[in-house]
Amino acid sequence: MKAIRDILLVFLRELKLIGEDHSLLLTLLIAPLLYMFFYGSIYSFKEEEKVKLAVVDDDQSSLSRLLIQQINNLQMVDIFIVPSIDRAQHEMYEGVCQGYLYIDKGLEQKVLSLQQGNVVLAVNAGRFLPSSDLIASVTKMCLAVSAGVRMQYFEMKGLTEKNSLREAMPVNLDYRPMFNDRSSYGAFLLPGLLMLILQQTLLLGLAESVAAERMKKTVGSWFSITGGNILYGIIGKGLFYFFLFSCYALFVLTINFSVLHLTIAGSLTALAFIMMIFLLTLIPMAMWIGSFFKSQLLCLQIMAFSSYPIFLITGYSWPFSMLPVFIQVISSLLPTTPFMQVYISVTQQGGTLMDNVVTVLHMLALMIFFGGLSYHRFRWLAGRLG
Repeated sequence: MKAIRDILLVFLRELKLIGEDHSLLLTLLIAPLLYMFFYGSIYSFKEEEKVKLAVVDDDQSSLSRLLIQQINNLQMVDIFIVPSIDRAQHEMYEGVCQGYLYIDKGLEQKVLSLQQGNVVLAVNAGRFLPSSDLIASVTKMCLAVSAGVRMQYFEMKGLTEKNSLREAMPVNLDYRPMFNDRSSYGAFLLPGLLMLILQQTLLLGLAESVAAERMKKTVGSWFSITGGNILYGIIGKGLFYFFLFSCYALFVLTINFSVLHLTIAGSLTALAFIMMIFLLTLIPMAMWIGSFFKSQLLCLQIMAFSSYPIFLITGYSWPFSMLPVFIQVISSLLPTTPFMQVYISVTQQGGTLMDNVVTVLHMLALMIFFGGLSYHRFRWLAGRLG
């Protein structure tokens, strides 16, 4: 009973400290919800619509007009005709359009004589989402139109429609996205981005809280509540953050996923389990990191800049196997790396814990590792304070 009372006292002490510290209050109670909706809203539609595309038609043939018409019928493209490439480039540089399509003179003649005909698509890669969707849509339509022209050619040679189709498309591509049904960048990015926001706000808030304890020289009073028991002091402070961010995690997986039309293909029980292990790993990790700072502001500044490096080396935005070996080693020491693998497997692919047993064991090992580091670090600090 004394252990429970001591842990509860530290829990209540942390609640009081956060209420008195405006920086912590902003980081822990406002920033998570604000960032989740702010960043989520950027990709809320996940796919671009009516992207402006300038077209230069130097061929002026029935084929070029058909191609322009079919591209303009696409939901995501809004075409307007310009007289020259110089004008098209100017419109793109000024931001009037996202790119331009150039149809060279003699295209129809080359295609009908089975020679190679070229069209040029130039896009502004400064905005990745619309340029990526634009390239994919226009390329597919060009391939479809060229296949239709080849079919007409073979029919004119006396082949039946079935044989013409076989000659025009000897290999039929059966394209079926396995997990990202609409092949959209937003649906790929958002699930991981939401978890990164959850992680970084926890690391920021808890590391900043521990740094504030050192800055204000209150580490001794923190552990004096538990009679010098380091473990109870760590559990008491960490318990507050575990409960708070468990609520945030539940909010993300219900409200945010619903608003942003994200799906959870796997088991909610499995998802709850890996979220619990993830939080129980991040909490001692944040305490251990925060214990090396004597300035709350410096801790906040350094931890804030760690978001993108962590995201880039965890294998979510770039294949883990393609990273340099020394980066892979560093990445394997971060709980984000195994968590993202299991999390995406469960939410997007319908995986189970048994499908990811090695990765789950990796997370458990990191939880013990950072728990041990945190315990020995605070034991050393408490010993210095005497």
